[in-house]
Amino acid sequence: MMSLNKRILLSATLVLLFFIVGIALALDRAFHDSARLGVQDRMLARVLMLMGDAEVDEDGRLEMPTNLLDTEFSRPNAGTYAYIIDQSRTIIWQSTSALNKKFPELILLDKGIRDFGQIDINGQTCFIYRYGVAWATEAGNYPLTFNVITDTALFDAQIERYREDLWGWLSVMTVLLLITQMLVLRWGLQPLRRVSSELSAIESGAQENVNGVYPSELKLLTDSINSLINHERKQQKRYRNGLADLAHSLKTPLAVLQGAATTGNNEQDKEKTIREQIERMDNIIQYQLRRAATAGSSPGMRLVRLYTIADRIVKTVRKAYHDKDPEISMDIDQAISLRIDEGDLMELLGNLVDNAFKWCDRLIVISARQHQDHVLIQVRDDGPGIRENEITRILERGVRADQSIPGHGIGLAIVRDIIQVYGGNLFIEKNQPVGTCVTISLNNR
Repeated sequence: MMSLNKRILLSATLVLLFFIVGIALALDRAFHDSARLGVQDRMLARVLMLMGDAEVDEDGRLEMPTNLLDTEFSRPNAGTYAYIIDQSRTIIWQSTSALNKKFPELILLDKGIRDFGQIDINGQTCFIYRYGVAWATEAGNYPLTFNVITDTALFDAQIERYREDLWGWLSVMTVLLLITQMLVLRWGLQPLRRVSSELSAIESGAQENVNGVYPSELKLLTDSINSLINHERKQQKRYRNGLADLAHSLKTPLAVLQGAATTGNNEQDKEKTIREQIERMDNIIQYQLRRAATAGSSPGMRLVRLYTIADRIVKTVRKAYHDKDPEISMDIDQAISLRIDEGDLMELLGNLVDNAFKWCDRLIVISARQHQDHVLIQVRDDGPGIRENEITRILERGVRADQSIPGHGIGLAIVRDIIQVYGGNLFIEKNQPVGTCVTISLNNR
């Protein structure tokens, strides 16, 4: 695909050429009309000078002096000549310059009528100006039409010279404009080239982020690129850490299994040990996979509607605790949305709701509200609650508040890890009058 610089330059060049040609044609038309009007005015002046030389006697005979005011009419082949016709459409006088000229159709014009146009004489295009008069004498009025003809050689030469100058100067201006445009585009697109260079440097490992200072139009792009790069870097780090933690966590149960296989315990004890360690390994693997898969916030992540996810989780968890069937109160504005991975949100709310079902007596309250640029989500139950000195401890993986209640002890640890990835906060406090209130704060920008 053509580069952005070439695309803009080509588009601007085509637009520039279109306007240059349009301007040239407009100027050419304007000059042509102006020059034609100038020819018309000069020919009218010659007609008036010719009328000043003419005399008509009482018998209607036209008398013209030998030496005319306009000397062009006295020179043969001067390119300008004249003739006069009477009411019978007969040439009653013609200039010396009109010798051997074949005149066009003789037209008699009424008094005061003027006509300017072009005709063809002996294969040559000429301008003609006709002026109809009614010459007044004591004996009466005599209709006459004065005709002045001039060839277009001077007019055509003037137009040709103007066009040469016009297109010459416009060509020079076009080249200068194109050069200026290239320089302006080069300067204007310099930030994009810097972004491209920095991305190449990031790809080659020479730098970690886009560090340059860019115009406001590109700042959102560069910030998003940096955010995506940091997000992917954190994601890779989580995967590496997850694998390292998984390998480390599996050492102990593997060692126990190896010891069970070499000791002389009875088969029942070995089977129990193997079953316990397999279950433990499964819990470890599930936890590490969930933690490694936590996506984290990303500018390109779509918004997830909170109410929809919460309602789906409540319906799912209720089936697992059908024997309890507590009263569920949901106070969540359906307009609240979060920029969070849907799987992370389900994991987060799923653990909180599951704990609430597990510990509640008869009531669970799930609420959410917008607070400035954060969303506060609360899950409350009316269960026995958690002692303050145990709050920090139960957030550790594998620790349960009550060992008699089934579970793995990693639910709140997963919630804590997910919230940390998204830059949120987790608060656990005593609910009033009884139970536990878990509050999480997530950024919704």
